[in-house]
Amino acid sequence: MTALLELHDVGKSVGTDRPRTLFEGLSLEVQAGESVALVGESGTGKSTLLNLMAGLDRVDRGVVRLDGVDLATLGDDALAALRRRRIGFVFQAFHLLPQLTLLQNVALPLQLLEVPRGEWRARALAMLDAVGLGARADDPVQMLSGGESQRVAVARALVHRPALVLADEPTGNLDSDAADGVLALLRTQVKAQGAACVLVTHSMRAAGSADRVQRLTAQGVAPDAAAGPAAAPVGDAAAGSGPV
Repeated sequence: MTALLELHDVGKSVGTDRPRTLFEGLSLEVQAGESVALVGESGTGKSTLLNLMAGLDRVDRGVVRLDGVDLATLGDDALAALRRRRIGFVFQAFHLLPQLTLLQNVALPLQLLEVPRGEWRARALAMLDAVGLGARADDPVQMLSGGESQRVAVARALVHRPALVLADEPTGNLDSDAADGVLALLRTQVKAQGAACVLVTHSMRAAGSADRVQRLTAQGVAPDAAAGPAAAPVGDAAAGSGPV
């Protein structure tokens, strides 16, 4: 079966005067419905690798394919269109727009895709219901806790049914209980939508929520021996499990 996300023999260097190789010979495949955690020391290029997967940066060597499409063959406009349609992002800092309500924040990806108002409203409300915040759709985001804000961010990342979800330290600003709830929610919703998910984290607790844990080094990625078998989802991901 062809993987939804494929990286083959990827290499990336940074700097111009004295370039430094971040990683070389990196190969990784992620299937639809699968979540993979990337761990590694600071400076190994975890966030850079996410940028390569999203087409926000270009590989120096090798190939990155999303759903069979080689990202190197696409121009900037085509890459931007692909990101809008096929990729969802979850960030450590949430990146919600404070002047908008929960519903308006979640609906943004659909509005960018010019989905008709009636449809984007219904889909955004359904996604808020899925993350346990449907009753608060018209609240301003300033009223949310950190865990609730990240739930909204997860809903926004998934509302347009992306093929690939990229999460960069999504629990870095949360306490352990809130983090567990968000991780369980992310895992459950990714599997329900059949998306591939790549999670970058410094936390082995967060990494344990993924199906596989890969350690990034200058020589590429390999299974992380310290992680052991993938942990079962932490917390209760049901919509009615209460706020985190």
